[in-house]
This record gives sequence, C-alpha cells and structure tokens, in this order.
Amino acid sequence: MCNLYSHVKGPKPIIDATRAMMDRTGNLPPQPGIFPDYLAPIVRNTADGRELAMARWGVPTPPWVLLKGKPKGTDPRSLRDPGTTNVRKTGLSWWRQWLGVKHRCVVPFTSFSEPEGKGGQPIWFALGEDRPLAFFAGIHVPRWTSIRKVKDGPTTNDRSRF
Repeated sequence: MCNLYSHVKGPKPIIDATRAMMDRTGNLPPQPGIFPDYLAPIVRNTADGRELAMARWGVPTPPWVLLKGKPKGTDPRSLRDPGTTNVRKTGLSWWRQWLGVKHRCVVPFTSFSEPEGKGGQPIWFALGEDRPLAFFAGIHVPRWTSIRKVKDGPTTNDRSRF
C-alpha cells in the first residue's frame, strides 16, 4: 500500500465485524482519500474494551533517523517528526516497544492504491467491485508528543501505522 487508501463505509459495519463495544468516531463520513497524517478510524483494545476511534496515520520516527545530519547535542524532540508510515525492521528496539498485544489495532478500508510506475497516477485495488469492508493490521501508539508540522509546534496525538 502506497500511502493512500480509502474508507467509505459507516461505523456500523466496522462495529459489527470487530465487535467494538464503543464508538468514539462521532460522525464518520466517507473518506475517499486517506493520506499520512490524516485522522482515520481504527479499532483498538482499551481497558474498557474494544473501541472504534480516530487516530493519525504515522508512528513516531526513530530518534537516530531524525538526528541524521543534525549537529551533536540536538534534542530529537525539537525536530519536525512527520511520522513513519511503514515499519519494516521490526527487530529494531525502537519498534519492539509497540509490537505487543496492547498496541495492536485493525484499520478498516475499502480500497487502497499503488502508483502506476514511478510517480504515476494511483491505481486503486479493492476486494470486489462493491468495495467491501476489509482491515489492515496496525500498530497503535497512544498519546505521542512531537512536532508534526512546524507551524503547529508540538502536538500530542494518538498515532497508528497500518
């Protein structure tokens, strides 16, 4: 999946499929284009049970990646962190802290895209013509403070990677 997917079903089919006990999404409109850093629905486990909630796409970037090319002594918390959208090296200690059951989530989708060639137009894929509901596995990182956008300064967000 190349950093673009869609979700066009309402909360009821998600709740029915996942047996979520709480819906924290409010009015969940169709989202025909979900990009990194967008809020999107996830289903996660909480102390009160399984819930449908909104989270930002992108988990915290490892500090050594943020610090690459920066002067010694730079605090990684002072740098812009747009988030990582694809966790490939799960053996790294940075990611292991979030690979346990309590950080797992599922992400509803109805289609996803891949570009046609380098920089090409997106080609959309779905499980059927009617774009049935499906789920990606994900990692949920609750309440992470970082500088997502310089103009906003430090913000605290729920984050997820799918």
